Amino acid sequence: MKPMHPDITIFHNPSCSTSRHVLTLIREAGFEPQVVEYLKTPYTREQLAGLLQALGLRPRDVIRRKGDLYTELDLARNDWTDGQLLDLMVSHPALVERPIVVTPLGTRLCRPTERVLEVLPARAA
Repeated sequence: MKPMHPDITIFHNPSCSTSRHVLTLIREAGFEPQVVEYLKTPYTREQLAGLLQALGLRPRDVIRRKGDLYTELDLARNDWTDGQLLDLMVSHPALVERPIVVTPLGTRLCRPTERVLEVLPARAA
């Protein structure tokens, strides 16, 4: 078993094929990341705001547009503020696009999956 790599975290949804693929890529690179199933352990507002800052993105940039919730909440409207969107994403973590990976080399929204390779450290032994 690979040792846990405390500096690599994946915000993961195990029912998402993209998220599962990114987790596999991390493990194939020789790392066992901290896995945060954000639907079970939701983001705090501060945590999500910090991830967005590290990504250099705004809330609208990482909102998941697929699914009923986006339509039900009428999130396509342009009058939502960043603060309002952030609050909704914290209340409904399924609205956050996934997976987000944090490593010592940076933070990425890994869509496409290969984006994770941009932030993985040199291959583990």
